[in-house]
Amino acid sequence: MARPRLTFAYIVEPPDYQILACTLLASIRTHFGDDVAAVGYCPEHRMDELHPSVFKAHEIMQAELRPMRTQGMWDEDYPHGNKIIAAMQPRDSEYSAFVDSDVLFLRDNTPDNLIRADHVSCSAAASMTWAGEEMWDIVYGALDMEIPDERMEYMRRPRGPSIPYFSAGLVVFPEAPGSDSRFPDVWYDTARQIDRVESLEFRRPYLDQMSLPPAIRRAGLDWNILPEEQHYILGGRLRGEPLPEDRDIYTVHYRKAGILKEIGLQKYARGLLGKQTGVSFVRRLTDSPEKIKEGSK
Repeated sequence: MARPRLTFAYIVEPPDYQILACTLLASIRTHFGDDVAAVGYCPEHRMDELHPSVFKAHEIMQAELRPMRTQGMWDEDYPHGNKIIAAMQPRDSEYSAFVDSDVLFLRDNTPDNLIRADHVSCSAAASMTWAGEEMWDIVYGALDMEIPDERMEYMRRPRGPSIPYFSAGLVVFPEAPGSDSRFPDVWYDTARQIDRVESLEFRRPYLDQMSLPPAIRRAGLDWNILPEEQHYILGGRLRGEPLPEDRDIYTVHYRKAGILKEIGLQKYARGLLGKQTGVSFVRRLTDSPEKIKEGSK
């Protein structure tokens, strides 16, 4: 493959994310084709735990599995921060998109819908019920930054114009350095600084999203807010609700596997995997029927 314009990066970790990641990859290959690259990242100390079928699925779908060091990267273990570590890994493409493993692409798409020069593309967060706007005084104060003038609405629980706060489930960024560093390196540094502010009571597990807006500005970039159709967050108030019929939804962030079944997408997801690999269940790529039957008990 020639140097890709966009590489998708995601987490592949046992027990569950390794399976979800294969379905995500099947949706990438189905709806973005072979022009994009895809790399799954697993904490290096857990690579030996990955199921053999996960390696086989990535081989079939022309994607890579790479180890990443996660131990010792935070003052205390922070599994949510693995997405930042994955984003930091080197890739040979013009842009990268970190995407959560519990995401599914539904329609033919193109990198042009996600990329904007000198910007980090991401969607509005679904909500922020765990803290008030005063939280941002502490965050930006710790970084010696001014609170942005811009205001926005949350995706699922609007509470009026709010200080920008984004989902970290789909984050698209240029690989070239902004002001002086790559964006994911600045994101990591920003998160580390905020993580040490003890007065921020709820910094875990929300540190990844809390650090995203100031990191974008610290990197000398701006944010490009993706339309809801490009990152449609399910669950919460939408639990059990069907997808809207008056617009085209390109991407769903389902967050829990059971939600796919609730909205009628489970069969579709299995169909994507079957189309790309020949099996509807990942483990069938390497396990015998007897072993699969035994594992389902």
